[in-house]
Amino acid sequence: MKNLITFRRIVRTGLLNFIRNAWLAVAAIAIMTVTLTIILFSIVANATFANTIAQINDKINVSVYLNDKVTDNQHKQLMEKLRELPNVKDVTYVSKEDALNKYRADNKGNESLLQAISETGNPLPASISIDPVDPSKIQGITDFLNQPDNKKLQDPQAGTSYSGERKLAIDNITHATNILQRIGVAAVALFAIISVLIIFNTIQMAIFNRRDELTIMRLLGATTWYIRGPFVVESVVHGVIAALVSIGLIHAVFVTASSALQASSLGLLDIAYSSQYFRGHFWSLLGMQLAVGVVIGAASSIIATRRYLKFRTSK
Repeated sequence: MKNLITFRRIVRTGLLNFIRNAWLAVAAIAIMTVTLTIILFSIVANATFANTIAQINDKINVSVYLNDKVTDNQHKQLMEKLRELPNVKDVTYVSKEDALNKYRADNKGNESLLQAISETGNPLPASISIDPVDPSKIQGITDFLNQPDNKKLQDPQAGTSYSGERKLAIDNITHATNILQRIGVAAVALFAIISVLIIFNTIQMAIFNRRDELTIMRLLGATTWYIRGPFVVESVVHGVIAALVSIGLIHAVFVTASSALQASSLGLLDIAYSSQYFRGHFWSLLGMQLAVGVVIGAASSIIATRRYLKFRTSK
């Protein structure tokens, strides 16, 4: 019962300090709101980039063009070997007839190309399309295809699609996607650290302003937690308010971008998918924001008060 009364007094004192230091509270909340907004936006943007990367990766494949002498048994054996590779997700065979039909469908508006190919028979080779699990590791698939037994099955002129400018484009895409993922993670970590440092200094300022009051409380026998508790409560309130404001700001941004501005994308950011992701994960994002705000505020105040109390009791 005594502990419950003490806890209530700590919470009440923390709330009173929050009201009493309204201007300082506004500054702390503003800083935390900016930090939490950046963290939330980074998470949504990272999820959006991950979706864009997944869409790009789904379109990346390697085609092996076979010479006309390859038998059905040979191409089936090659396909079975390819399926056994760890980085191969799917293998599809495209016959000469299917390749010709696809060529005609893709160029149905170009009469000159259609006429040229109709006069030369079917020069298109059969091929095997390989979908990789990780496009950044395509080189392992090409090394397998370049083995002598597999190389002799390929059309000497066409070879594979993973060469020349296409190879350079695929390598650039995979390199860029890896960089975007790392930047997203680094941004979240960086702003979380900045937030802790800023809130830490804000709490230190509040402790310094009430140093005489805290000294009197210590002389009267107040426990360490009775002194530290209100600062923790005050910081937790900062975190809760900042979390609610930040998620409201992000919601307003997406509503404005998708309706008022009629924007479907903002540079590399797919606004439509970002809005959908935000709505679909709203409650989990809100819970995460509240948790991050509470943890940052409480941890910063605990560290700051411990440092101050250690300084005062060591004299």
